[in-house]
Amino acid sequence: MTFKENARLDTSQVRSGGGGRGRSGGGGMAVGGGIGGIILLVLYMLFGGNLGGTSGVAEPETSWNFSGTEVEGTGEEGASGDFSHCKTGADANEYRDCLVVGTVNSVQQFWSSAWSQYQPAKTVIFSGVVNTGCGTANSQVGPFYCPLDEQVYIDVSFFDQLDQMGADGGSLAQMYVVGHEYGHHVQNLNGVLGRAQQDPQGPESGAVRVELQADCYAGVWVAHADGTRLGQEDAAILEPITREQIQSALSAAEAVGDDRIQETMQGRVTPESWTHGSSAQRQHWFMTGYQTGDPNQCNTFAAADLG
Repeated sequence: MTFKENARLDTSQVRSGGGGRGRSGGGGMAVGGGIGGIILLVLYMLFGGNLGGTSGVAEPETSWNFSGTEVEGTGEEGASGDFSHCKTGADANEYRDCLVVGTVNSVQQFWSSAWSQYQPAKTVIFSGVVNTGCGTANSQVGPFYCPLDEQVYIDVSFFDQLDQMGADGGSLAQMYVVGHEYGHHVQNLNGVLGRAQQDPQGPESGAVRVELQADCYAGVWVAHADGTRLGQEDAAILEPITREQIQSALSAAEAVGDDRIQETMQGRVTPESWTHGSSAQRQHWFMTGYQTGDPNQCNTFAAADLG
């Protein structure tokens, strides 16, 4: 996807998490480094595993209001980082941290208009190590959402790793990451995120259903990101989506499938240990969200066949 060059970015929706050594906090699971840590953490954490506890469990929200208005920023700069170079869509098209800023703006613009109960969440852009409400994490974790402080955490160097895993390097492959993590925020607000911990492994586990729903929510956002389906083109900060860009998002979904990662890292596929779903499942649910544009079609918990 391409940002409109003159679109204004709202940097108040992100902050810098800095780097360096951190201290544990929030009683969450500590995150270690090393090759073994990378393998375990990629399988458990990539694209939305959480470091600590989650909110209570409830049935998925089924009533959505698509008649709202766009989210507006406060005008404040990022809390502790310098995002002063992220002013316009042209900057988002050039710089990866600005791309994250613009994506956060677009995702939250959609969810604020789609669901009256949506509450904005900040994204923390960090490098190396970051303290979170769920504990201390490092870049090896990959992007994640912490339900205890209701923030998304991203080290943009992960996008290089994503390319090495097989994604095509396109902008929508990277934006899909952000859209997925905000899908977890929606789940947290809905009260369903805890199902991932209650049933943490297996091809039809609660964990897999949680991750596939977040993929679907990312697809729903993409469906509405340029505003054309709702007649809100003037409010959107993104240009119309192309078929090639959708293929870019699908390349990322394929790259982070449990079967793809397991085959690469251990030479065999073990579905009983899946936490996020296969490449085909992740692509299927992203496309379900994109093709329908309807969050109500993302109820993976009721699906007899996950694809």
